[in-house]
Amino acid sequence: MPEAATAVQSPPAGAQAVQRALGLLHCFHENGPDLSASDLARRMDLSVSTAHRLARTLVCAGFLEQDEQTARYRLGPAVAELGQLTFHQRGLHLAAPELDLLSRRTGATADLAIRSGPHAVILVGASVRPDTGLGLRRPLHSTALGKVLLAWPRPGECVLSILSTLSARGPLQAFTDRTITEPERLVGELAKVRAAGYALNDGESADGVRTVAVPVLDAAGQARFALAVRSTPTQLTDGRLDWFLGHARTCADALAVLLLPPDQRP
Repeated sequence: MPEAATAVQSPPAGAQAVQRALGLLHCFHENGPDLSASDLARRMDLSVSTAHRLARTLVCAGFLEQDEQTARYRLGPAVAELGQLTFHQRGLHLAAPELDLLSRRTGATADLAIRSGPHAVILVGASVRPDTGLGLRRPLHSTALGKVLLAWPRPGECVLSILSTLSARGPLQAFTDRTITEPERLVGELAKVRAAGYALNDGESADGVRTVAVPVLDAAGQARFALAVRSTPTQLTDGRLDWFLGHARTCADALAVLLLPPDQRP
C-alpha cells in the first residue's frame, strides 16, 4: 500500500521540465521589456544555464524568439497564433459590439474577464489597449470582476481552496483602506455576492472608482466570464445601481448566447 501511494504522488516523467517551460512563458505576462536569460533565471529561481536551455528550446518551437543583437527573449509567433485561435474559438470577437453598446448606454467602461491564477484577466472591452490588444490583469480579491469569478468557482473547486491558494502567495495586498485583505472577511463578502447575483467594488482597487460586475453563467452555474461596468461614485450611485445592473445583466444574457455552445447555455 505505501508503494502504491508513492506511485500515485509521483509526477509524470518530464513534468518538471514542462512546468518550468510554462513558467518561463508566464514571465512575460506584464508586457514589459525583453528578458535576458539572467532575468528569466532570477524570476524562476533557476540557474542561468537552465533558464537559457529552456528558453532556447522554446525558441526552436516558436514560443519565444531571441533578438540577435541583444540576445534577449520575447514571446514568439506560436504564442500569438494560439492566442488568436483561442480568442476566436471562444467567440470573443463577437463580444466587442455588445460591450460597446453597453458602454454607450451606461456611459461607463465595460469589460469582460476570465480568471487566470490570482488575477481577473480582461479579454474584451475598453480596458484592452488598442496598440497591443492586451487587457488589464486585476487582482481577484479587490475587484468586482474578481469577486464574481471567485463567487462562482469552476466545477470541483470551492472558495476556501481558492483563497488558500491565494494566501499561500503572501498576504492579500491592500490597494486602498477599503480593500478586503482578511480571507475570513472575503469569504463572507463572496457569500453576499453569490446571494445578490452581482459584485460591487466600492473604492477597493483605487480611490474614486466604483464598479459593478455580474457573471456570464453556463448551464452548470459556473461563471465562464465576468462582466463589469466601471464608473465613479458620483455616477454609479446607490440610487442608480439597479439601472446599471439591468443593463449589465441584459448584456450578460446576450454574451451567454454568443460565447457558449447551445448545450451549455443557461
